[in-house]
Amino acid sequence: MMNTSNNNFLVRALGAVLMVAVLAGCGFKLRGSDGQYNLPFQSIWLSFNEASPLGTELKRNLRAGDNVRIEPDASKAEALFDVISESRGKAILSLNSLGRVREYALSYTLVFQVRDANNRQLLAPTEITLRRNIAFDESQVLAKESEEALLYRDMQSDLVQQVLRRLVAIKPLAPVTAPATPAAALPTP
Repeated sequence: MMNTSNNNFLVRALGAVLMVAVLAGCGFKLRGSDGQYNLPFQSIWLSFNEASPLGTELKRNLRAGDNVRIEPDASKAEALFDVISESRGKAILSLNSLGRVREYALSYTLVFQVRDANNRQLLAPTEITLRRNIAFDESQVLAKESEEALLYRDMQSDLVQQVLRRLVAIKPLAPVTAPATPAAALPTP
């Protein structure tokens, strides 16, 4: 009886090892497990306001990748990330029968573009807007404020991941070359 349970254990263990080997062999890895992003440039300048939590989180994620430098000077960067606008919003979504707020709609919007060092557009102005709904209860104002802050942080993290995916998808432009000059005419004999 003991021998059968040992055999079952060995078969299961061997099956698990085999599955791990197959997954590793096919190139499977968890998304974001190594923090690497294959960006088409070596350095980037970010025009976020210094106090922007979104800018801080994006910088942290880019630094974790190890293959791109964040340049403090735009003239030294291969890519220029221009923030056109960054905004958070809160709108009433529904009211109860007494006319009091029952639910809010939160939004977080970022509009940006990416240019290369020669001012050529790598990514046209792009808008990313995230929305979350939050129920409201007057008797739990502090808890709801805390929940709202948590939802904004969650949207901020989602926004950073979407920006990174768009940066990875940029196709590098051909290098700028001087126009060819026509060959001098050869003298005729």
